[in-house]
Amino acid sequence: MLNKTMKTTLAAMSLLAAGTMLAQPAAAQDEKFKIYLSLSYSGNAWQSEAANIVKALAATAPYKDMVELKEVISGTDPQAQISAYESMIDDGAAGIISFPISSTALNRTIKRGCDEGVLFFMYDATVTEKCAYNVSYVTAGFGENSAQALVNALGGKGNIFLSRGVPGNSVDKRHTDGALSVFDKYPGIKVVAEYYSYWDDRTTQQETAKALGAHPDVDGIWAQAGEYGAIQALLDKGDKLVPITGENSNGFRLALANPEMQAKGLKGVSAGSPPATSGYAFKLMMEILTKKRDLKAMNIEYPLPWVPADKVKVCTGDKFEDGCNAFPESKVPSSFVTEVLDPIMLPELSIQSALNGTPVDGATIQPLPEEVKEAANAPGINCDKCEPPAEIYKLSKIEPAPAN
Repeated sequence: MLNKTMKTTLAAMSLLAAGTMLAQPAAAQDEKFKIYLSLSYSGNAWQSEAANIVKALAATAPYKDMVELKEVISGTDPQAQISAYESMIDDGAAGIISFPISSTALNRTIKRGCDEGVLFFMYDATVTEKCAYNVSYVTAGFGENSAQALVNALGGKGNIFLSRGVPGNSVDKRHTDGALSVFDKYPGIKVVAEYYSYWDDRTTQQETAKALGAHPDVDGIWAQAGEYGAIQALLDKGDKLVPITGENSNGFRLALANPEMQAKGLKGVSAGSPPATSGYAFKLMMEILTKKRDLKAMNIEYPLPWVPADKVKVCTGDKFEDGCNAFPESKVPSSFVTEVLDPIMLPELSIQSALNGTPVDGATIQPLPEEVKEAANAPGINCDKCEPPAEIYKLSKIEPAPAN
């Protein structure tokens, strides 16, 4: 059900929309969709980029004449985000697009908003309230696939670190559960240190350095976002690197493909969380609000990026084109999360959209592919009182090495 204040807007738009995918609203119409962008944790490049591309899309024609976008950052306290949601609902939000801090703590307030006609879209992180849409790659297998890649690189034996994300977050839990499902099959793999790095390079560097103080002979590191900080911590200790599996920072991808880094012992794969999920979620929300899409699936899976060292290709322009997936270090900082761009889902965007929240000159919103992939059940993460798939941690990107 849509927000009551949008009925007039939608009626006018439906008349103009015939025969077009994204029609402009009537010139005389002064009402806009009031959309809130609600962030919880916001202290890293990933979160900034995810927020920026929503801002850039909202400023791109025709959305720029249809959307009033407001951003609220509430921090890592669930109660603060609950209060923020309540204020947004009371302010007459048509939609709330959000990175939720908890998969369950926000549910009651979300349900209240749904009952009052607010459309909720969560990106990357998820909630179990069934009236909210979850757009995430969390069920696409990052944890188990990247863990298996590390096991294979180590030959099934070695002492490893787990560099995790934000405590209590559904994304971190799903990744770690998937990784441990693999590590537990290999008696030769020992987790000697586990720490929270908040998906941030600097924090990862600091926490990895602490772990190296106690375990200087670590053989490998399984990392979530912030993985480039793990490389820096190792280099600060000496000239030896180890196999690392991480996410999508530009610095990490360039390092994986660097022969000098490889000679020091670096190998691994870049996978993990695409900030592009926020843009995809926003465009799905707008297609629903403008009645261009009737979306039945509530849990939507975004594809898992998977870039081994030999598949890193540096882009010459400001977009992902011709199969490229990283940028020269002169163009973006090492912490830049490459998978914020998507030539299919988000062709309207460029590097500057991700860095600054600015639209591309002359760009217009392009329709999304009609097909939407429904995500598998993940109890406690994207659904409640539901059954997971029989093979919840089935590998999809890599073949397992024989267990010892």
